[in-house]
Amino acid sequence: MAKKGKRYVKAAAAIPQQLHTLNDAIGLVAKGSGAKFDETVEMALRLGVDPRHADQNVRGTVALPHGTGRTVRVLVFAKGEKAKEAEEAGADFVGADEIVNKIKEGWTDFDRAIATPDMMGAVGRIGKILGPRGLMPNPKVGTVTMDVARVVRELKAGQVEFRVEKAGIVQVPVGKVSFGPDKLRENAMAVVTSVIRAKPSSAKGQYIRSASVSSTMGPGITVDSADIKLTV
Repeated sequence: MAKKGKRYVKAAAAIPQQLHTLNDAIGLVAKGSGAKFDETVEMALRLGVDPRHADQNVRGTVALPHGTGRTVRVLVFAKGEKAKEAEEAGADFVGADEIVNKIKEGWTDFDRAIATPDMMGAVGRIGKILGPRGLMPNPKVGTVTMDVARVVRELKAGQVEFRVEKAGIVQVPVGKVSFGPDKLRENAMAVVTSVIRAKPSSAKGQYIRSASVSSTMGPGITVDSADIKLTV
C-alpha cells in the first residue's frame, strides 16, 4: 500500500469520522483542499449490482448543470456533410480513415469520441486501442449518431459518461473545488439521479449502497444515504 502524503494525512485527520450530508461533505472537500491547483471533485457510488452479469451493467451519461470545469477535446469520425456539421459545432478533431490511421500509429490526444453509424466499420478496427481508454463511441450512450452537432455541443457543455467498474463502483467527476458547494451539490445530484434512472431491472434490494466525495489529492468523505435518497 502506498504511503499517504503529509497533506493527505492532515486533511483526513481533520474530517469527523461520521456520515455527512452531501452539502457538508462537499464543504469539507473544499476546506481540506491544500493543493496549489484547482482540484477535481469526484463522486463515488457503490452499487448493489454484479457487473459480471451483462444484465447488471450500469452505463449512461449525465449533463452536469455547471459543467466539469475542464476543456473537453472532442473527436468526430464522420465524412461529408456530417463532418462539416461537427466542425461548425465546435469539434476539436474531425476526420474519417485518416484519423483511424493516425490512432493506429498511437495518437489518442482527445477526451471523447463520436462516430456516425457509417464510420463504425472503420472505427471498429481500432476498438482495441479506444476501448481500454474509454474512448470507443457507443450507441448506448449516444456517441454513435447522425446528430453529431448536438452531441458535440452536449459534450462541450459538460456531459460526462459513467460506467460501473468490476467492484460495483461508479466514479464521476462533479466539478472543481472552485465551483463552491452549491454548484458542486447540484452537479452531484444530477449524477445520483442519472445513476438511479440507469438501474437495471435485474438489480434487487438496495441499489445505491454508499456514496462518498473526494478531491484529487484529498481523502474520501462518506455521505449519509438518507440525505440524498440513495435507496430506490
